[in-house]
Amino acid sequence: MTRHRRGAIAVVMAAALALNVAPAHAYLHLSVTTATGTTALVWKTPRVRWYASDRSAEGVTASQFQAEIAKAFSTWEAVPTVSIGFQFVGFTSASPNDEDGLTVLGFDSQPDLERVLGATSFVTDDVTGEIVESDVFFNAIFAWSVSASGDPTRFDLQSVAVHEIGHVLGLGHSAIGETEIRPDGGRRVLASGAVMFPISLGRGAIADRTLQPDDIAGASDLYPDGGFASDTGALFGRVLLNGRGVLGAHVEAFSVATGSIVAGFSLRESGEFQIRGLAPGAYVVRVEPLDDADIESFFSPSGVDINFRATFYPRLAVAPAGGASERFDVTVQPK
Repeated sequence: MTRHRRGAIAVVMAAALALNVAPAHAYLHLSVTTATGTTALVWKTPRVRWYASDRSAEGVTASQFQAEIAKAFSTWEAVPTVSIGFQFVGFTSASPNDEDGLTVLGFDSQPDLERVLGATSFVTDDVTGEIVESDVFFNAIFAWSVSASGDPTRFDLQSVAVHEIGHVLGLGHSAIGETEIRPDGGRRVLASGAVMFPISLGRGAIADRTLQPDDIAGASDLYPDGGFASDTGALFGRVLLNGRGVLGAHVEAFSVATGSIVAGFSLRESGEFQIRGLAPGAYVVRVEPLDDADIESFFSPSGVDINFRATFYPRLAVAPAGGASERFDVTVQPK
């Protein structure tokens, strides 16, 4: 068994993910390397059993914590195209940092991580790559809220839990969002189009209790159900700069019919990308450099190119039901 470092949601800057990401997919799927190759990080059980820590935090009792975490699990479980389920087993004195075979969510004080609200870690089977344990800690150095309408002086526990449970499922971070740099070097979120965006919306915000299309597509691709594969389509293409592939470009697909956004990355040196889980129809495709959060929040920065201009594909791209578009190239220009 192997424990992997955790992905995190940050207050004003994102913490790094140490896991790999699955290539050529929309969104980011975490993956691990086994003896037989690279495989997506997934649960093989249809129902994940989880425990809540019996540790409270300032203003939040253990019972209140468990209730908010249960709501966050229910948010993902309610997606009709996602097959996985969750079961609360009980309270435990175990820490969310223990490698004990239990999936534990709880508070833990980590003052050295002064910009990290919460983080997720995994224990995986070295042979199959499947998840056997996933723990989530919520940093008790921050003030947390369980208010139904949010608290402008505290971070919303349920919202952060929805994000972290996305990691528990095997999702990496989404780059659908806009930020600005603060004077202290951190970032403030101006807009976010995915719960899995790596930077918190801030104190009092509760918008991340609700999943966005990119989140839903990512989880559905990992645990497909309800006709997901046959009822949705994909866009397939390459991002090119001066005739060569661009690694790490962020590719967004805007639905002409609904205005929803699902995005992915070019994760191969050839510049190839595939955005899956799209409602059949026409899409506006936009390619941009990954510059609205630290690159390390998504994948290793080695070889990632951000020195190009945001570019629209000059035609509408069509995602067919149950299949993928013909490959198309988006040519970008250097900055």
